Amino acid sequence: MAGADQERLAARTLELVDIPSESRREGALAEHVRGLLPAPLERRHDVGAALLVAPPRRPSRPLVLFAGHLDTVPAQANIPGRRADGAVYGLGASDMKAGLAVMVELARWIALDDPELELDAAFLFFPREELPAEESALPELFAAAPFIQESDLVVMMEPTDNTVQPGCLGNMNARIHFHGESAHSARPWQGVNAIELALEGLGPVAAVEPLPVEIQGLTYTEVLSITGIDGGIASNVIPDHASALVNFRYAPTRSPEEAEARLRSLVDGRGEVEVLSNSPSGRVAAEAPLVHRLRDVGPFGVEPKQAWTPVAEFSARGLDAVNFGPGATRFAHRRDEQVPEENLAVSYHALQRFLAG
Repeated sequence: MAGADQERLAARTLELVDIPSESRREGALAEHVRGLLPAPLERRHDVGAALLVAPPRRPSRPLVLFAGHLDTVPAQANIPGRRADGAVYGLGASDMKAGLAVMVELARWIALDDPELELDAAFLFFPREELPAEESALPELFAAAPFIQESDLVVMMEPTDNTVQPGCLGNMNARIHFHGESAHSARPWQGVNAIELALEGLGPVAAVEPLPVEIQGLTYTEVLSITGIDGGIASNVIPDHASALVNFRYAPTRSPEEAEARLRSLVDGRGEVEVLSNSPSGRVAAEAPLVHRLRDVGPFGVEPKQAWTPVAEFSARGLDAVNFGPGATRFAHRRDEQVPEENLAVSYHALQRFLAG
């Protein structure tokens, strides 16, 4: 049976990979997933590329919501996919069509086999996760589907190599502007070189070392990086403007306001800080009872999530949420994206045990 399950999961993953679903173009995949989810799964929300299904709720049973995004990053000549050497290859194989395949098969198992379960389950498929957080589909889903708020635990099926990864880092993007005065490059003293101001002003930002932050026994690492720089008009002009992009991945101990204040304190008036986006971190729920139950069924390792994920959006609603999925993190977003077929079976069987007890 285990071998048959792995074969079915691998085939399902490849089937999903071969349906293109780059961000904002998830409709065909959403429609395909709809067709895979039989009764008695109730449609709690079914609009566009967002779908929430669940069996009938039972009184006093904890509810676990499995969540997965339908979209992928742009293709890199890696679709259609293929199976080779014990892995499924192709666009989104790891992030996160492997997780979607496990969700689909879990939902079908519940609907078709009617197993005895200690926990209730629900399944949320949604679009636009790979875009900036301000384009997230989740805020409108929270408003349209209050059923989500009944969740006792949200399992976001992001690629984690089958480890449990509570919480996530916050993610702030900003541009720092430096203003000078243009002049002829033969007489630079008649102007103020904005690039030189940038070199000086960015020094404290570039000098920031990675900062380990321990929360519930997990070490999250804060990092501040200069990710782009722009300036210059012509080879014979002293530039009057330069700017730099910075990315701040901050620990769950900081609020978005505290993260912005930290960056402004480093710049200290030497430049003008323009915050482009600021996505809050995700609360760490490593000690929640259902998280312990998930950890124990593997048994699975527990690691910090050294990235931002929609766990932050669920935890902002007061819900316990963790990242867990079969995808291979090191292959996410790569041209050679892949997921080991064994990972699929491990994840699927563990979640069956998790729900059944």
